[in-house]
Amino acid sequence: MGLLTRAVDWVDARLPVVDAFKKHMSEYYAPKNFNFMYYFGVFSMIVLVNQLLTGIWLTMFYSPTDAFNSVEYIMRDVQYGWLIRYMHAVGASMFFAVIYMHMFRGLMYGSYKPPRELVWVFGMLIYLALMAEGFLGYVLPWGNMSYWGAQVIVSLVGAVPYDVLPFVDAAQGKEMGEAIATWVRGDFLLSDVTVNKFFALHVVLIPIVLLALVVLHILALHEVGSLNPDGVEIKNVKDENGIPKDGIPFHPYYTVKDLAGIVVFLAVFALIVFFFPDGGGYFIERPNFEPANALKTPEHIAPVWYYGPYYAMLRATTFSFIFPAKTWGLFAMGGAIAILFVLPWLDRHPVKSIRYKGWLSKIAMLLFAIDFLVLGYLGTQPGSPLKTAIAQIGTIYYFAYFVVVLPFVHRFEKSKPVPERVTMGGH
Repeated sequence: MGLLTRAVDWVDARLPVVDAFKKHMSEYYAPKNFNFMYYFGVFSMIVLVNQLLTGIWLTMFYSPTDAFNSVEYIMRDVQYGWLIRYMHAVGASMFFAVIYMHMFRGLMYGSYKPPRELVWVFGMLIYLALMAEGFLGYVLPWGNMSYWGAQVIVSLVGAVPYDVLPFVDAAQGKEMGEAIATWVRGDFLLSDVTVNKFFALHVVLIPIVLLALVVLHILALHEVGSLNPDGVEIKNVKDENGIPKDGIPFHPYYTVKDLAGIVVFLAVFALIVFFFPDGGGYFIERPNFEPANALKTPEHIAPVWYYGPYYAMLRATTFSFIFPAKTWGLFAMGGAIAILFVLPWLDRHPVKSIRYKGWLSKIAMLLFAIDFLVLGYLGTQPGSPLKTAIAQIGTIYYFAYFVVVLPFVHRFEKSKPVPERVTMGGH
């Protein structure tokens, strides 16, 4: 033990490992009333590790110049290749599932309000990087849905109204759109060059950015402290030693508690991997079991489920005014993500947690959750006039929630008094 202690002291004198462990684990005081919703942040870290490890393994056998056949080789000939591939494919969907729950928890308890604005912004940058990573990875198997999905997304580059720029007319704007689309593809048509480019971005650039953002997200969180379901700042009430009275050390209390949740999560993950790896066509679409074919359009081109809400908004814009409908759809889709970045400055409610807000806020948030799920479903289904009308109503409410409900609803409701200390679930 003496040798181990000396070794630790030697390392710590040159690299403050012990101090970092204390600051972020054993002496980081988290609220003692965390509930089930706080598991999803930990689950996201577990899935991130799974994606990195399985992704590294898959790159050993994947070839972007013969993408579809190399995936088939992994599935059929590489020992346990099918398992690693399914762990990676299911992991992508699980990643977004836990991230959406993590974000919804932030919405419920006001985890984006001061002084946690930067924590939220870093989290949104992580979400944006995940969306880019998910799309790039979606293309790599080079199945038929991968091909046509990439065709749709890359074509959106041409829908940007470049002619709004000074000294750019409509003809020049069209040329700019075509030139940028060609640059994104790396070729005049989707080809192996496109797959090679997307492969490099998927396995090198975006993961580096993602890991850096995760570190910044955690550092920012630990600087201001975690919020809790009551929306109470535990740093406001401390004992004579300066320790929050309603806080407990993250390690060992939450590290041990999280292990139970991790075991359950991994059990569910394994159940999906071994018995429902394609998720009924939602995780891996059936056309993606066929090689890419520019002459065979799938009956219904749809994104993976986690892009569904935004794709529904894209299709819901059917009007043309100044710009074509496709351009307005691009604005709606991009705006739906961009507006989340400014959420901390849109919410004017004096109360953080939904627990103590009035019934108008609670109903509005419930409707928002339902609206997002409905949009997500519509984005994966074939279009129809009725579905388009529902998606249009859903899109309007999505934006209205951020620009109308959050800034003004507190004026029309009476909130409950917020306690000075955490309540351990009672309110």
